Amino acid sequence: MVKRNHVRIIGGRWRRRQIKFAPSIHLRPTPDRVRETLFNWLGQTLDTKSCLDLFAGSGALGFEAASRGAAHVVMVESNRGAHALLERNVQLLDADNVEIRNEDGFSFLSSDRRKFDIIFLDPPFQQEQWPQLMGMLKARLAPAGRVYVEAAQIPEIPPDCVITRRSRVGRVNFLLLEFPDHDGTIQ
Repeated sequence: MVKRNHVRIIGGRWRRRQIKFAPSIHLRPTPDRVRETLFNWLGQTLDTKSCLDLFAGSGALGFEAASRGAAHVVMVESNRGAHALLERNVQLLDADNVEIRNEDGFSFLSSDRRKFDIIFLDPPFQQEQWPQLMGMLKARLAPAGRVYVEAAQIPEIPPDCVITRRSRVGRVNFLLLEFPDHDGTIQ
């Protein structure tokens, strides 16, 4: 539920808590219904999982993952105002399993060498760089890692990638991807 720049966490230890996000015409927090479906796909708890929320925006996906027990969540956001509110929400929730980075998602993927079990991709809908982005993901996935994609139009999926789940709510398409032959090594 989105209410005046607030979004509600729907599960886990911070269930029903609201987090504030920066007002922007480009910020569209993932709706409750979509997050509920996503976390049904992923499992209700994410214990021991490391997650990357690459275009964090409101932080709805990253905070939801952290609330559901993810061991570590990295949220990357380039907008300074949105970044500041993410930092504030980390403090308000005492979210010691969340790391906030103020940088461009592509720069982060190029410079940070960590691997993640789950990568959340919910870039601005006008994102035009899907092929480049999809090409960079595999090197950041842990073995058996999964990628969540949310977009107005489903981007071209790499040939070595499989759509394991797919749905649509309103104008939001969302899907879960896996690289079946991925063992975590960098090609």
